[in-house]
Amino acid sequence: MRLPGSGLVSGLAATARTATRRAVTSQYPENEPELPERTRGVIALHEGNCTSCMLCARECPDWCIYIDSHKETVEVEGAARPRQVNVLDRFDIDFSLCMYCGICVDVCPFDALFWAPDFAYAEGDIRNLLHDKQHLGEWLEHVPPSKLPKEEEEDA
Repeated sequence: MRLPGSGLVSGLAATARTATRRAVTSQYPENEPELPERTRGVIALHEGNCTSCMLCARECPDWCIYIDSHKETVEVEGAARPRQVNVLDRFDIDFSLCMYCGICVDVCPFDALFWAPDFAYAEGDIRNLLHDKQHLGEWLEHVPPSKLPKEEEEDA
């Protein structure tokens, strides 16, 4: 049988123990956190590797990836006939809808999408969270070297 008020006393004791400990709060803007290498911050696009296959947009559970492309005919030296290639016109990701699941990065067969460890890209207006291919390409320089395709590692 418990004494009346014993719950209140045990709660106050827990509060007193916590109040005497030193705080471990980090002051964010002044002290940047040290993030692990595999941090999922933002999705970066390597535009040269994207073939507009639309696999990332189809597999995205939030439908937050928008891709537009057109076909162009390219003459290949020594080939019997010209080839058709997809040219990427638009690649946008709406980060206000994205749930950062990483399915798009996983299903990309051409290594065009990567996780960059950047996380401080908050916006005051939700409409500014729709990032185009130029903005997504800027984050490619922050991708850890072990994640980049072989041709990028040689150029760097």
